[in-house]
Amino acid sequence: MIAKSTLPKYAHQYSPKKYTQPQLLVCLVLKIFFKTDYRGIETILSDSEDLCKCFGLTTVPHYTTLQKASRRLLRVKAFDQLLSAIIEKVIEDKKVELAAVDSTGFEAGYVSRYFARRRQKGSKTDVVVSCRKWPKLGIVCDCRNHLILSAIMTRGPSPDVNQFCQTLEPAAEKVEIDKILADAGYDSQGNHEYAREIKDIESIIPAKIGRPSKVNLPFKCKYRQLMRTDFNNEIYGQRWQVETYLA
Repeated sequence: MIAKSTLPKYAHQYSPKKYTQPQLLVCLVLKIFFKTDYRGIETILSDSEDLCKCFGLTTVPHYTTLQKASRRLLRVKAFDQLLSAIIEKVIEDKKVELAAVDSTGFEAGYVSRYFARRRQKGSKTDVVVSCRKWPKLGIVCDCRNHLILSAIMTRGPSPDVNQFCQTLEPAAEKVEIDKILADAGYDSQGNHEYAREIKDIESIIPAKIGRPSKVNLPFKCKYRQLMRTDFNNEIYGQRWQVETYLA
């Protein structure tokens, strides 16, 4: 329903009009759900007549059709429109009491790390294949219902602390957040100031970044010092909610 109300029915007035954009989006979502590739989801849909009827598909899209549709429908602009529509429908008052931010890295291909290490059969030593760059996802989610409020894709390896503002800003534009939770990887004076003074959001981040030799010295930043002297462990215990998406 949300895809129908948000996306135009067809990508272009002169398109073949065999499939609507919401139908193609559903196929792409199912591809991710079944953890398969474009050929794989085409096979699954071909074997699932009832599933096709459920989404109004009279014929199964060719895998190349889905691949081309992904370039169009999975762009940031289209994703942001769908996400905003979902948030507006689920969070009617647009107020979030508690949110959390986190990030994780992903494999760049379908080959598992175990297979890459053991790909030479009979070898007595592991063959390690390192990847210097990989996709990295950062999200902000509502701790109450696990609804994603914002998501950004970057390239790793990169420190989380530099991406706090970039990840939080789209969420703060969509809803009014009261408190934001983050792990020690996001700990910095600038991040506290951005959340509290610019976005008016209470940031709760463990103050653990710094030299161990200065662990007992007071911080120059008042917010980091506050995290040391008056840290709310009970509320911070809800930070794990965001990890249900990234695990």
